[in-house]
Amino acid sequence: MEYSTQMEAARKGIITKELAYVAESEDMKEQELMELVACGKAIIPANKRHTCIKPSGIGNQLRTKINVNLGTSRDCIDLEMEMEKVKSAVNLGAEAIMDLSSFGDTQKFRRRLTKECPAVIGTVPIYDAVVYYHKALKEITAREWIDVVRMHAEDGVDFMTIHCGINKETAGRFKKNKRLANIVSRGGSIIFAWMEMTGMENPFYEYYDEILDICREYDVTMSLGDACRPGCLKDASDISQIEELITLGELTKRAWEKDVQVMVEGPGHMPLDQIAANMKIQQTICNGAPFYVLGPLVTDVAPGYDHITAAIGGAIAAANGASFLCYVTPAEHLRLPDVDDVKEGIMASKIAAHAADIAKGIKGARDWDDAMSMARKKLDWEEMFNISIDPGKARAYRESAKPGKEDTCSMCGNFCAVKNMNRILDGEIVSIYDE
Repeated sequence: MEYSTQMEAARKGIITKELAYVAESEDMKEQELMELVACGKAIIPANKRHTCIKPSGIGNQLRTKINVNLGTSRDCIDLEMEMEKVKSAVNLGAEAIMDLSSFGDTQKFRRRLTKECPAVIGTVPIYDAVVYYHKALKEITAREWIDVVRMHAEDGVDFMTIHCGINKETAGRFKKNKRLANIVSRGGSIIFAWMEMTGMENPFYEYYDEILDICREYDVTMSLGDACRPGCLKDASDISQIEELITLGELTKRAWEKDVQVMVEGPGHMPLDQIAANMKIQQTICNGAPFYVLGPLVTDVAPGYDHITAAIGGAIAAANGASFLCYVTPAEHLRLPDVDDVKEGIMASKIAAHAADIAKGIKGARDWDDAMSMARKKLDWEEMFNISIDPGKARAYRESAKPGKEDTCSMCGNFCAVKNMNRILDGEIVSIYDE
């Protein structure tokens, strides 16, 4: 039986090799996962031309996944450096890599990613169009915007952020309802400016059905971009954000009608007390489609520490239904991240994702923590290192201040509660000062 997309296969009762792989990795029954993919509550982004992919599932009842943004810019164009970041991200457990390149030979880097990288690959065609055509923004035609979408699909990317939710109507509403931080989405600002300068409709909205046909042909997952995501706490949950979300809900249904997989992008910057409600609103409006969030960042005053502000928001978002966390690095708002920044961002997001999985009751999530607790109880340092989310850092910290006795650490020494409780419960004498 033939099929075009993972969603169509699931609706026909076909277990694809990608679905089988994801089901096994999630310790889930294939039939159960197939039902989730068929109704759009889970996705398996896997372009037919990305042959080296190790598929990941994103969505309801699955482990929370993380995405790593990278790519060249006018000020940092070193492709080898970006590939070093890619390899580091994959080794650290990132499930997806998103190429946000905005300068240089972007296609060369993109094709290298889909040829060599096993992680899920995402792109933002609107950035690439500006680079690819080498002309003024207002001179790019509607047809040229769409042609870049096809080029990315042909190059093998697994998902694309398409800013199709902001149309002339929502743009007009945005101008009437002033924001503190305006539009902070790069893609959103570009298409808004193009519409303002040309007076034309957003081509990604106007020719949405044609984009869906491209996605169906290559099995590209649509990541419905949130051009109006809030870029500061004051703008969170405002009219522009919610109105665009309603449009994205409508576009989600249209994609499903063509068996195209969809995830929906979300905030942004948002106060802690609004995150849970936003997740529930998205689930309702978008009929349970996986939600992909950037953070959310829960305060605006921590440049240099925004991997922490994002991890706090990401844990709350994922615990309340978000499926996919876009990492944020310490370099956010400041510069292009380097390899060390990438690691810090990934670790913060992985911790947030795992914390959320425990809260959601994802199968096996707590087992990891229980294994660590048992190793700590036994004072088995090697086992603790092996279980750690970052074994290298854990080992380095201990070795940087070695204790006088191997069964303790330099923090507590003979005052170690774990050691003393183990001994007293085993019937031994505990004598702290004279040991």
